[in-house]
Amino acid sequence: MAKVEKVDVRVKKYLEEVGYEMWSRSHATMNWGRMMTSDIVECINGCLVEAQQLPVLDFLEEARILFDSWNCKNREIASYRKETLGRKFEEILIINVSICAKMKVVAFSEFIFSVYEGGIRYIVCLERKNCSCGRFQYDEIPCAHAMAVFKKKYIKDVHPYCSDYHKPDALANTYAVSMESMPDKSDWTVPESVLEEVVLPPRYKKMPGRPRKKRKKNADEKLTANTNCCGQYGQEGHNRRTCTFFPKDS
Repeated sequence: MAKVEKVDVRVKKYLEEVGYEMWSRSHATMNWGRMMTSDIVECINGCLVEAQQLPVLDFLEEARILFDSWNCKNREIASYRKETLGRKFEEILIINVSICAKMKVVAFSEFIFSVYEGGIRYIVCLERKNCSCGRFQYDEIPCAHAMAVFKKKYIKDVHPYCSDYHKPDALANTYAVSMESMPDKSDWTVPESVLEEVVLPPRYKKMPGRPRKKRKKNADEKLTANTNCCGQYGQEGHNRRTCTFFPKDS
């Protein structure tokens, strides 16, 4: 909050009036996810650019077909995934292992440990799967302090201490229910009350210029240029013909 105050005092005042439980995971009354993003909405809008020119019913049909195909494809991918955790969560564990290398661990009991990092003491409880730093219970993934405890106790399999939501079964259950296809319009049974209803288009003022189809990118979004990649060894900056990774025979 001190950093927020340096940027703008009004933002700090607003966040305090709204309440910490509305935007801070450590004060939330329920367990929130690790990430909140609108990327999926932008992805859907990008796939339905042409469909936005269609009438409402035709647009909904195109959206249903898109979601149905995505759901079927993701269900197939989830069915043959054998990893214990998702790739993103495995990377988090690897990072936490590298961070815990210089930590000191002192055991208080079979399940409770003190972990010292940079002169600060953190309490880890393996039975409750929590740490005083908050990361263990909020992310439901062993934090760096918990990984230090596992290293001291020679525990190699840390997956039982991870949430089931991070495992392949949860991903498969997400797409377990398939979407049913809609019959043709000629086979619809529409009530008379619906047929008699007249729906007029909304009133709006058309803005001058050509309608925008692509979203405005933020200033922090960098444009990435395509770089050459070697087709033999996968290195960037050159192609197969100019590759010097191994010297060519004279």
